[in-house]
Amino acid sequence: MAQFIKLYEDKPNEANVARVVKVLREGGLVIYPTDTVYGLGCDIMNSRALERIARIKGIKIEKANFSFVCADLSHLSDYVKQIDTTTFKILKRCLPGPYTFVLPGNNKLPREFKKRDTVGIRVPDNNIALEIVRQLGNPIVSTSIHDEDEVLEYSTDPELIFEKWQNLVDMVIDGGYGGNEPSTIIDLSGYEPVVVREGKGDPDVF
Repeated sequence: MAQFIKLYEDKPNEANVARVVKVLREGGLVIYPTDTVYGLGCDIMNSRALERIARIKGIKIEKANFSFVCADLSHLSDYVKQIDTTTFKILKRCLPGPYTFVLPGNNKLPREFKKRDTVGIRVPDNNIALEIVRQLGNPIVSTSIHDEDEVLEYSTDPELIFEKWQNLVDMVIDGGYGGNEPSTIIDLSGYEPVVVREGKGDPDVF
């Protein structure tokens, strides 16, 4: 059964963040709060954990639209081709924030994502998520637990999330009630920005 721990966004407890990081490093799956909906994540470096998430979502890993959750933009060059100044300015203006930016992937992507031309980059405006990624030292591969067919509380109330997911994941973080509106997805991989999905972030950010 999963561990259930409480973290406060204004000052995440360092020892509890270290517990989360330990679970991630050991290949565990963690449900954690973001600035939009609760996310299901694992260490980007752990192949076994990536396969587990894909199985839970019922999709093949190479076809999955997972986001790379970063603490800041310093990891960009690890996974993304060189981007122009205009694109970088958009990222700087919007992040941290409720956006997922689709960018051209480079040849340093983990093996599971090598066949992909693009990657989705997230820097959520949530101290719990950011502190976990900082301590981990590399991005978390993440997907939303939000399902539009479900009763809303099951994806916003941490205790109900735990009730539903306790036998599928290794840890659920109670970071308070989550939102029910996903991130706005903007594709910056082509000549012109394209809004793929309107969510919590303002789509008119160009």
